[in-house]
Amino acid sequence: MRTYLVGGAVRDKLLGLPIKDHDWVVTGATPDDMLNKGFTPVGKDFPVFLHPETHEEYALARTERKTATGYHGFQFHADSDVTLEQDVKRRDLTINALAEDEHGNIIDYVNGQKDLHNKILRHVSPAFAEDPVRILRIARFAARFSPLGFHVAGTTMKLMKNMVRNGEINALVPERVWQEMEKALREPAPEVFIEVLRECGALKVLFPEIDRLFGVPQPVEYHPEVDSGIHTLMVLQQSCLLSKDPVVRFAALTHDLGKGTTPKKILPHHYNHEERGYHLLVDLCKRYKIPNEYRQLAEITTRYHTHIHRAFEEKPKTLLKVLNKTDAFRKPERFKKFLLACIADSHGRPGYEGYDYQQAPFFSRIRKEAAAINVQDIIKAGFEKKAISDELHKRRLTLIKKIKAEVEKEAEKEKQ
Repeated sequence: MRTYLVGGAVRDKLLGLPIKDHDWVVTGATPDDMLNKGFTPVGKDFPVFLHPETHEEYALARTERKTATGYHGFQFHADSDVTLEQDVKRRDLTINALAEDEHGNIIDYVNGQKDLHNKILRHVSPAFAEDPVRILRIARFAARFSPLGFHVAGTTMKLMKNMVRNGEINALVPERVWQEMEKALREPAPEVFIEVLRECGALKVLFPEIDRLFGVPQPVEYHPEVDSGIHTLMVLQQSCLLSKDPVVRFAALTHDLGKGTTPKKILPHHYNHEERGYHLLVDLCKRYKIPNEYRQLAEITTRYHTHIHRAFEEKPKTLLKVLNKTDAFRKPERFKKFLLACIADSHGRPGYEGYDYQQAPFFSRIRKEAAAINVQDIIKAGFEKKAISDELHKRRLTLIKKIKAEVEKEAEKEKQ
């Protein structure tokens, strides 16, 4: 019985990165051996155990055989006769197929160290094509390591394209697609996740709402990048500079879905793309069972981001309407995230990366001051029932008019 550190822990150690989790492979042992040593079984499909003290995962070395399409279509064999080499060769990427023994020696059967040095994401064997989740995983690893200079090997991209053409990707379950997407949104460069999926053809199958944005023009005077898909990736990049929150990043990614369905006769303009985008977003979130926190922020971003952009042009009653529709008074933290997505949208254009987006602090101010109006004062003044909300609305509107007038006056002074 021997134990080896495997996978990401070895990879990240060699890259000089922080190690988040330790995964171990055990050879020469049976499930009974593990139980006798005090390990707790947790694996459903194959023998995985938790260490009695560290609670880290220890898996018996195993092989796998494809028996049906999709992520669950595998039969596993784990026994004391399975070797470390057999185990690591079933893994997805060469850089994830490294092991370290108890003496700190690196064991490399697949040239993973060479690929680490050359910054290549390469599949271990043709068996990669048997599991469609690996397309999502390699796109996610590209999103993680592209800032370090990593890229997908040409042979691996060719294999991924074949997997998409063969329809293997259609067997992915919605929950797993979202799981990988959510993880990708937490990576340093989630836009690369989208780029890799698009290059291999998977984006068109899994996220057609995003894929159809590419090649759709926008007015060049507002969007020097012209292409709606490129703009979307730039907005996603900018959102990463503003926030590590994947909820904000998802809102940035999906804010312009409606531009992919704009009638050709009105291009490059996108009238009413907000409402079209809202319905596409609802369908996408339903399809992948996306959590409400993500869906709700993305919905208000899709519907109202252009209202924030036009903050200084809108009438006070429209400004108050936006605050009410986005539930800004009851959910101020979500409204802050919404404004971050709007800033990212503004910055996601060539030459606008450092633009002083005053609309965000302006909306923050009117929300904060309007929220400070005391309802108890209204009740003490004798208002009852519906009259209370009517008076609250009236006072908030009066305040917003006053603030807007002040801002306009200051703007005029700066011009002079």
